Amino acid sequence: MHAEVDQDLCISCGACIDICPDVFDWNSDEKAHSIVDEVPSELEEQASEAAEGCPTDAITVN
Repeated sequence: MHAEVDQDLCISCGACIDICPDVFDWNSDEKAHSIVDEVPSELEEQASEAAEGCPTDAITVN
């Protein structure tokens, strides 16, 4: 599974980082981004939950 944050849609709310800090973190523009190339299988549920919780639908997981 891959997780990607659309930087144009991210509003820096931090919800994804709160839900799944092992996959998402802040970048130099103070927006969330994925810090892994491939989401570890044990974190897939959390990453999906973070995507579902994103208020602007900026996160895609597949």
